[in-house]
Amino acid sequence: MASVIDYAFGVSAIDAAFQRPQQTAIHLIVEHGRAAIVDTGTNRSVPRVIEALAQKGIAPEAVDYVILTHVHLDHAGGAGLLMTQLPNATLTVHPRGARHIADPAQLIAGTRAVYGEEAFTRTYGGIVPVAKQRTIETPHGFSLKLAGREFAFFDTPGHARHHVSIRDERSGHVFAGDTFGFAYPELAVGGRRFIFPTTSPSQFDPDAAHRSIDLLLSLDPAAIYVTHYSQVIEIERMAVDMHRLIDAHERVARDAKDAGDERRAALRRGVRELVLAEAARYRWPLSREGILDLFEGDIDLNAQGLGSWLDSVEQKKASAK
Repeated sequence: MASVIDYAFGVSAIDAAFQRPQQTAIHLIVEHGRAAIVDTGTNRSVPRVIEALAQKGIAPEAVDYVILTHVHLDHAGGAGLLMTQLPNATLTVHPRGARHIADPAQLIAGTRAVYGEEAFTRTYGGIVPVAKQRTIETPHGFSLKLAGREFAFFDTPGHARHHVSIRDERSGHVFAGDTFGFAYPELAVGGRRFIFPTTSPSQFDPDAAHRSIDLLLSLDPAAIYVTHYSQVIEIERMAVDMHRLIDAHERVARDAKDAGDERRAALRRGVRELVLAEAARYRWPLSREGILDLFEGDIDLNAQGLGSWLDSVEQKKASAK
C-alpha cells in the first residue's frame, strides 16, 4: 500500500520511494472530487500515485493537473509515464522547462553527467516525453483553478532557473519544490523540523535563492510543502536558517575557488563541515556516522552545484572583458 500522510485542506503527501522512505514527496490536492498532483517522482513512483488515488476513491480521470515545480528528474522523471495513465490531466511547467518535457534528451544527458550511466538507468529508467498539446506554461503571475480552488504561480529561481513555487489560495500554503531546501524527518528534534539548502547542479545562484526565499516569506504561509520531505512550519525561523546556510555555501565555494585540481574535494569537505556544524547546532538525533550517511548524496550534489556556480561566475567575468 502506498505510504500517504494526510494534512488539512485536502492535501496529502505520497512517498515516492526514491532512494529511501520519506526522502521525496509527491503532493496530492483534492477539491470537490477533482485532483491535482504536485511533482511526480520517477517512473517507479507512478504505481504509488495510482494506488494512492485509489485509496482515496479518486479515479485517474478525475486528475485535472500534474504540476511540476521544476524538471529535475527526481521531481519530474515520472511525469510522462504518469500522464499516460491520467487521460484528462494537463501538465504545467515553467516556461524554461517546457522544452525539456516535450524533448527530454538534453535533460537526460545532463542528469547522466551528474550520476553516471549505470546509476541513471537504475534510478530513472526511460523518460517518456509529454505532448505539447497536453502542457501549459506557468510564468510568474500565472494562475489556474482546480474545481474553483485557485493556485498562483511564482518564479522562484536559485535552485534552478526553471523553478516555480505555487501558493494555494484556499489554505495560504505554498508548494516550494526545492526552493526552500530539504527537511528530512530523521533530523527532527521533539517534532521540530530543520531545513538545509540544496545547491545541486547546475543552476545554483545564491543571489536568486535569497530573493526567492524572501518572496516566499512575503506570502506569509503558515506551512510550506517541500519535496524532501513534505510539510514544514515555523517558516520565519527556517527562512533565517536558509539565508544563513546559503551564505555559508557561498563562502565554501569562494574559499575553494583557487584549489585547482583539488577544488571538488575542497568543496565536498566544506559542505560536509556545514552539515556537521548544523547537526551540532541543533543536536540532530543521529550519530556522526548516521548524519554523514544520510547526507552522503546531498554533500556530493551540493559540492557539484557550487562548482558549477563558480564556473558560471568565471564565465561572466571573462565575457565582460
